[in-house]
Amino acid sequence: MGKKRIFSGAQPTGILTLGNYLGALRNWVTLQDEYDCIYCIVDLHSLTIRRDPTELRKCRMSLIAQYMACGIDPDRSILFMQSHVSAQFKEKAAKHSDNVNAGLFTYPVLMAADILLYQTDLVPVGNDQEQHLEIARDIAGRFNGIYGDVFRIPEGYIPKTGARIMDLQDPAVKMSKSAENANTYISLLDPSDTIVRKFRRAVTDSEALVRYDEESKPGISNLMSIYASVTGKSLEETEKEFEGKGYGDFKTAVGEVVAEALQPIQERYQHLMDSKDYLRDVMKKGAEDAGCIAERTLHKVYRKVGLA
Repeated sequence: MGKKRIFSGAQPTGILTLGNYLGALRNWVTLQDEYDCIYCIVDLHSLTIRRDPTELRKCRMSLIAQYMACGIDPDRSILFMQSHVSAQFKEKAAKHSDNVNAGLFTYPVLMAADILLYQTDLVPVGNDQEQHLEIARDIAGRFNGIYGDVFRIPEGYIPKTGARIMDLQDPAVKMSKSAENANTYISLLDPSDTIVRKFRRAVTDSEALVRYDEESKPGISNLMSIYASVTGKSLEETEKEFEGKGYGDFKTAVGEVVAEALQPIQERYQHLMDSKDYLRDVMKKGAEDAGCIAERTLHKVYRKVGLA
């Protein structure tokens, strides 16, 4: 039996954050060694709201480059644009109440189609995506029950490692690239001095003690999680390292290790963005490979329901 298949993707809605990297992308890179990985830029999903066409084109190309700069290898994984394969609510409605369309309501079904079309075994999921995976499982189970074994029933995949990175100004919510205040998140493409400055402005508390306590010290706990994730040190080691030191020293240290870790990613990203023809070749090959899998699944569906 071959490797199990993992499918995941992200919308081209702008830059990736440190939270995206430490919470997901870094794990995706590791998964390439163990699984048959398919990573997709889900550009059709982004049309649940009106997008400026020129900006969307830029975001799509940039996200492919960011994926690859972080370590997604198109020679080991299928990396493609969702819209390039022809076989293809609430939170968004609240954020974009004046800018919605039918895509918002078909979003869960479109996500289920992505997962099932590529005969996915495992889907990396967060708490906000579990219901979409459940819809995909229900659709697959019902179709298989009527027409026979067609779709794999996908399971949720919870990575062994992965930090949940919170907002730098409001540590009660996850770090998000959609936040209006740029000081609340670290972009993978932020310059080093900007990264250090944002961490220096991060919300902490008045105790001036570097100690992990999510309930009473959420800001410091978030910074400790980031520091530990980037350096590979434990929370206990982090506490000991900064024992007797103030928050100023600690926040500066977090900013500096993050800036140092992101520098090679930024350099690879810039090199890739200067090689647009290569990126287009990667997308073309990825779409062809993904399309082969999708067409086999679609042909099987057509045959089972009597359309072929």
